Amino acid sequence: MSVQPVLRMGNPVLRRVAAPVERFDTPELKRLISDMTDTMNACDGAGLAAIQIGVLQRVVIFGVEHNPRYPDAVPVPFTVLINPVITPLDEEQVEDWEGCLSVPGMRGLVARYRRIHYRGFDPSGNAIDRDVEGFHARVVQHECDHLDGILYPERIADLRKFGFIEELQQAGLFADRILPAE
Repeated sequence: MSVQPVLRMGNPVLRRVAAPVERFDTPELKRLISDMTDTMNACDGAGLAAIQIGVLQRVVIFGVEHNPRYPDAVPVPFTVLINPVITPLDEEQVEDWEGCLSVPGMRGLVARYRRIHYRGFDPSGNAIDRDVEGFHARVVQHECDHLDGILYPERIADLRKFGFIEELQQAGLFADRILPAE
């Protein structure tokens, strides 16, 4: 349908909790998913939550195939996940750099569960039920945080590991590599 503006950190809508989707396979839901997909693709994102374009519905999309921003990422299948529920499969967490379309130009080191189970629904109301790990798990956790009004900087344990990309690179905190989970 169309590319929508992505709300940025500081916009109070991003702090709200999204409402569950109650009706599937509607023209409104199809339009929302189309707008989200167009927006994510236009921004070269790995995922997007409906709340990031101002829609307070529990809908996230994510997926990475051959994205130049994620050259080392294992492919993640494009998924529309509605009313998601995440359960860690164990207590192991892994730190990695994250960014966000709502926090442009910045990155932070964030700990996330390495392995998770997620469930929810596709746009037609069919169940989705998956166990995933690594980058896939990180992307899902990041996007689902948005649905509860949480932005990744709130998950950073050491704010010395948060800043603008260029400055972090110049400080040697990471090489000129592309960073995951935006």
